Amino acid sequence: MGNGLATTPQMGFNDWNAYGCNVSETLIKSTAQAMHGNGMQAAGYQYVNIDDCWLTHNRDRNGNLVPDRTKFPDGIAGTASYVHSLGLKLGIYEDAGTATCAGYPGSLGHERQDAALFASWGVDYLKYDNCNNTGVSARSRYTAMRDALAATGRPILFSLCNWGQENVWTWGAKVGNSWRTTGDISPSFSSMLGIFHANVRLNSYAGPGGWNDPDMLEIGNGMSATEDRAEFSLWAEMAAPLIAGTNIAKASSTTLSILSDKAVVAVDQDSLGKQGRMVSSTGGHDVLAKPLANGDVAVALFNETNSTATIGTTAAAVGKAAATRYGLADLWSGAKSSTTGTISASVPAHGVVMYRLSAG
Repeated sequence: MGNGLATTPQMGFNDWNAYGCNVSETLIKSTAQAMHGNGMQAAGYQYVNIDDCWLTHNRDRNGNLVPDRTKFPDGIAGTASYVHSLGLKLGIYEDAGTATCAGYPGSLGHERQDAALFASWGVDYLKYDNCNNTGVSARSRYTAMRDALAATGRPILFSLCNWGQENVWTWGAKVGNSWRTTGDISPSFSSMLGIFHANVRLNSYAGPGGWNDPDMLEIGNGMSATEDRAEFSLWAEMAAPLIAGTNIAKASSTTLSILSDKAVVAVDQDSLGKQGRMVSSTGGHDVLAKPLANGDVAVALFNETNSTATIGTTAAAVGKAAATRYGLADLWSGAKSSTTGTISASVPAHGVVMYRLSAG
């Protein structure tokens, strides 16, 4: 869309998965503080995003949206100021309809006014939902907000959330920085798996400035550590936005170590900006390959099934040029090895083994 943002997929936090409507200034500030201190900010997470329910049920006499002062006593501007003081950025939520999904005033027909207000508050990111849309085409509704954001002169990352309707991946790059490709995720392996399959086939549509969005991460919200690592690996392999959706202030060391794994984050954030492709998928055994800027290939071996399995591929199959020997770095264990071309591992049920394959 040409706003210079999201040259790599955005990284941050959104409150909805863990808190639903229970958003507040206290929550956003404490989360920002936690991200600042626990290594997440250093790992690349920069957006602290407010979801639905931040506002009152009525616009003011001038037609402006009004923050709920019981939830946000310093308003959105005051909250943004605090988040900015930590070197982080603030995101807000609205809806391309007459009302948000939780029934608060929507932005349909108020795009210019609302975008100008967000910019005046110091907002850096807009998640734009799709409820109560009155049947108007998504492309026109989302384009209206794109133009309104551009008119403010403030760089505001534009995250489209129209649940994959109207084949948004075919036009999303002209309108936003990312676009949801499916309905909402929930904290279960089956939900994550369904979204993975819907999103992985859309690799040709993603690239710097515009990304397929398989929804926020459920890491820390009840799946096993193996499943959490699998989700993070697959999202990185698919060059997806990495938006944490758990209680960050109380996150376990395991959750934080997954979210902040430098080697896996580097695959997601690789400057080449290619979404990984499915090389093979047989009987719940999947191989993905993502070319990287330095010529390496990130390879994910994913076991969807309920029992341990050996999954394999070759350097040629994942797109690596012929060589006598290749280096293999296991991104989760850190183990280094070499191969003449075969890539194979025993992969636990619901798990991923992820390698960085290099020449020589």
